[in-house]
Amino acid sequence: MSFTSEDESGRPEVRREITDVRALRALAHPLRLALLNHLMAFGAQTASQCAEVVGSTASNCSYHLRSLARFGLVESVDPEDGRERPWRSTATGLQFGATDAQAADPATAFGIDSAERILVEKQIDDEADLTHRAVAQRDDIPTEWRDATMLSGYALRTTPDELKALGEKLDALIRPYIALTRADAPDDSDVVALHLNAYLHPDALRTAAARLDTPTTKDDGR
Repeated sequence: MSFTSEDESGRPEVRREITDVRALRALAHPLRLALLNHLMAFGAQTASQCAEVVGSTASNCSYHLRSLARFGLVESVDPEDGRERPWRSTATGLQFGATDAQAADPATAFGIDSAERILVEKQIDDEADLTHRAVAQRDDIPTEWRDATMLSGYALRTTPDELKALGEKLDALIRPYIALTRADAPDDSDVVALHLNAYLHPDALRTAAARLDTPTTKDDGR
C-alpha cells in the first residue's frame, strides 16, 4: 500500500538550493526536518496525517508547517474533500551551501556552515533511525520486499574527481525513480528509502599523516 498522493506523482522536478542561514536553522529543528522529509517522500499530507507519522499533535505540526511555509519550503494546497487543508513541499529535491558571495564573507560563511553542520548531523541521525526501524520490521514486510532490500557498504579507492563523477552517474540512475516526480510508477510500487553517502574515510587522514611521519630508508648504494 502506498501513501503517496496520486496528485503528487509525476510533479515537475524542482531542485532548490538553500543558502539562507535562517532557512537552514529552521530546518535544523527536529520536527520541521521530519515533516519536510515526510512530505518529500509521500507527497501532500494534512497536519493530522503528519502527526501520526512524526509522533506529535496536529496543532503542533500545523504550527511548524506554517514556519516552513514562511521560508517557502512548503505550501498549502486545496483539500480534495473540503476539510483539512493538506501541505506539500515546494521542491522535489534540496541541496545546501553558501553562494560565492556568502563564502567570501567570513561571518556569513561561518553562520551557514554551522547551521548546515547541525542540519546534516540531524539528517544522518534520522536516516540511521529509519534504517533501524526498517530492520526491526523486517519480519513484517512481504517476502518480495525483504528480498529486494539492500544494506551495503563499500570501501572505495578513488580520486576526488572520480568520486564526484561516480556520484553524478549514480544520481542519473536514481533520479527517474524519485517518488514525487515519477509518472510511470507501476501499481505495485511503493515508497523506498535510499540513502547515498560517500566521503573520504576519516581514518584515511590518520594513515596519511602516519605515512608522512614515518621516516623512509634511503638507498646508500650497498
